[in-house]
This record gives sequence, structure tokens and C-alpha cells, in this order.
Amino acid sequence: MSLVSKKSKSAPLPASSAGLLRFFEDETKGYRIDPRIVVSIPISLIVVSWVIDIFLAP
Repeated sequence: MSLVSKKSKSAPLPASSAGLLRFFEDETKGYRIDPRIVVSIPISLIVVSWVIDIFLAP
């Protein structure tokens, strides 16, 4: 056996995200917010800021 074949057999497998998915699927206490709301609030604040800047700029 060559040194290269021993390394390839003992190489660790890539980490999977299965453990993370199981962790975040667990129910936790607190509010559940729809992701669309989380994205739409900052976008709407940016738009309102632009509108105020356009119409109230000297």
C-alpha cells in the first residue's frame, strides 16, 4: 500500500448540515415571524426614506 491510499481512506467526511436542520426544526418559545415580513419591513423603510428625501429635499 502506498502512502497516498492510506491518506484517502482516513480522510474525514465533509460535515453535513443535518444536525443544524434538526436543531432549528425544534419548537422554541417566542414569536414566529413570517420571513416575508422580515424582508418587507427593511425594504419599505428604505423606500419611505427615498420618498422623504425626494420630496422634502431643498
